[in-house]
Amino acid sequence: MTTDPQLSWSTPPAAVAVCGIGGVIMTVAAFVTDDGAGRLLIGLAALGLLFLAFMGVRQRPRLAVEPGPEPKIVVRGLTGPQYYTPQQVLRARIVNYRRLGRRMPMLEMDVRHDGEEKLIIFGRWDLGTRPENVLDTLRAYLVEE
Repeated sequence: MTTDPQLSWSTPPAAVAVCGIGGVIMTVAAFVTDDGAGRLLIGLAALGLLFLAFMGVRQRPRLAVEPGPEPKIVVRGLTGPQYYTPQQVLRARIVNYRRLGRRMPMLEMDVRHDGEEKLIIFGRWDLGTRPENVLDTLRAYLVEE
């Protein structure tokens, strides 16, 4: 797989590290607190942060392009990588969703996976950069319009 920064995108390593460190600190805090309800809430928050850190490491790089005579797009998830050819990519586009009163761009990809259509959505957290930049690269390598 390529490690070229222009052809692979993932959550920034600093963000993953902060989630992991925060999860460890909150785990310690859950053990030293005397309040039962507080221990539960802090423990759940610690589990959430540790899960985010685990996912950030497990899914690196989240999205990548393997150039060559037969270019492929690689999408990493919890169960491992999925490979898609240009013929399997049905559509790639930017869609703006309203979140917390702001419009957030998301990269949407419709792909054919095991005979069925599948929608994959990437945000800035997944890609570590603006989704518009990723779409331009994907179109250059894969999406023939």
